[in-house]
Amino acid sequence: CPKPSMFIIVQNIALYPAEMYENGLSLITSSYRRANPDVNCQQVKSLNYLNSISAKIECVQQGAGEAIMLNSNGNVAECTGDNIFIIRNGVVMTPPLTEGALGGITRHAVFDICAELGIPCVEKVMNRFDVLSADECFLTGTAAEVIAATSLDGRTIGTGSAGPITNRILERFRTLVRE
Repeated sequence: CPKPSMFIIVQNIALYPAEMYENGLSLITSSYRRANPDVNCQQVKSLNYLNSISAKIECVQQGAGEAIMLNSNGNVAECTGDNIFIIRNGVVMTPPLTEGALGGITRHAVFDICAELGIPCVEKVMNRFDVLSADECFLTGTAAEVIAATSLDGRTIGTGSAGPITNRILERFRTLVRE
């Protein structure tokens, strides 16, 4: 590249409407699978998003806010553009990167926030049952920030609203990004 260029756009990003941050969003399980990490390196953020775009179209057609994508083993990898976390018995859990998730910046920030707040946070291989039986569930992403997920495939997750641990993490995240 003989003459590099840089573009910076400063603007507030709102991936989801404000009411979804208050009420949580609904998830579906996509019929599209996340590409296997031994086929496509998920840690390389490229423009190879065809399966994610197809899954996002599928969730919009079903009236959901986001879609969970499973890997070839049927385990939860991530969502179409967000990392997924669940909370059970006070422990925050997210799929390991080996399951096909992207090592997102916000995902990493949640690990740091949990350490700061004294909340255990671990990587764990998950299936749909783990999500459905969770006490709380939330998604993370640069544009999404931290947002509660309150149902999966029409079934309520936890109490059906953003839980106390999700709210603590979201509050701390918002403080950090605005400091």
